[in-house]
Amino acid sequence: MGRYFIDRYRLIGERYYGSQRSQVVRRYLTGFLWGNLSTIATSVTYLYVALQAIAGRLTLGDLTLYTTAAQSVQNSIQGILGGFSGMYEHNLYLSNLFELMETESVLPTRADPVPVPTPVRGEITFDHVSFAYPGATDNALTDLSFTVSAGETIAIVGRNGAGKTTLFKLICRLYDPGEGRILIDGVDIRDYDPAQLRAQIGGMFQDYVTYQATAAENIGLGSLGAIADRDAILKASRQAGSDGLIAGLPQGYDTALGKWFDAGVNLSGGEWQKVALARAFMRDARILLLDEPTSALDAQAEYELFERIHSLTRGRTAVYISHRFSTVRRADRIVFLEHGRLVEEGTHEQLMRLNGRYARLFRLQASAYTGEDVLPEDVDLDIAPTA
Repeated sequence: MGRYFIDRYRLIGERYYGSQRSQVVRRYLTGFLWGNLSTIATSVTYLYVALQAIAGRLTLGDLTLYTTAAQSVQNSIQGILGGFSGMYEHNLYLSNLFELMETESVLPTRADPVPVPTPVRGEITFDHVSFAYPGATDNALTDLSFTVSAGETIAIVGRNGAGKTTLFKLICRLYDPGEGRILIDGVDIRDYDPAQLRAQIGGMFQDYVTYQATAAENIGLGSLGAIADRDAILKASRQAGSDGLIAGLPQGYDTALGKWFDAGVNLSGGEWQKVALARAFMRDARILLLDEPTSALDAQAEYELFERIHSLTRGRTAVYISHRFSTVRRADRIVFLEHGRLVEEGTHEQLMRLNGRYARLFRLQASAYTGEDVLPEDVDLDIAPTA
């Protein structure tokens, strides 16, 4: 593909060069005209002073005085014009900054927000929630209603585009629902202060950040106030299963991760995910949201993590998204979404007895390991939604 991209780069470069060239030509032509006017004005001044001196109306000292004054005025005018040019140029950049700083939050906040309990119990209720992203014509979630009890572990499953990650974003109040409401401990989250609410939520999204910092800092950033607390960092790392990985690094927790710096160590995708997971456990939050927490982990690391998940989430409300049904079945309850709607809900055993969408996908995935055929007619995927 090298030749293709080189041609594309050349095409873009030629268009950019043409645009810049026309601007530079206009700029220098304007400068040339202003320069000529300034030169003509100065020349006329010098000529007038010289003629006055020849006629005997000015002395040699007067001639020197006026000549110096004219030159000083010319320099001042050029300085003023240059200043205006610089101000205009800088304003093009500053206007973007001012526009950003003047942007108001699209999320309305109450003047007297309800204090967030510390800690929260962790009960989450979706009450007929519908939501569409700005500019989208279709809803990402439609009339969604269910409750996650305090201390319960819930798995959210469904095909791609079912609205699983959107559900997490709404809990974090990155967006507000178009219809319905989301309650935490019986209070609409729009009544809470967003910063206080998010402080009670620990989470890891699919697009987690790989910070070019030390391993300890990468984990400690999950709770900025405790970033220097090495004991808390070690505890979070053990919970996520990244302690063995970090122990093998050249400087342990003080090893720089990433290759921006010479001594930095680059990690694989699964290793980075362990660090990001430790960052989520770093925050002592009662609500834990994990979006595909094991997507890049090997089978053994995934098994070890979910063997510990119940002890790790004891006393917390845990909601996680996963496409691996071997881990989903370990949840206290499973919620199946399709096209933004809740179509099935229950434990693994209940959903298998229901023989609906969840059972169909579970058997499809299991057949890859067992070799058993799953016939399309086994389950009708167009059955009416059930709660």
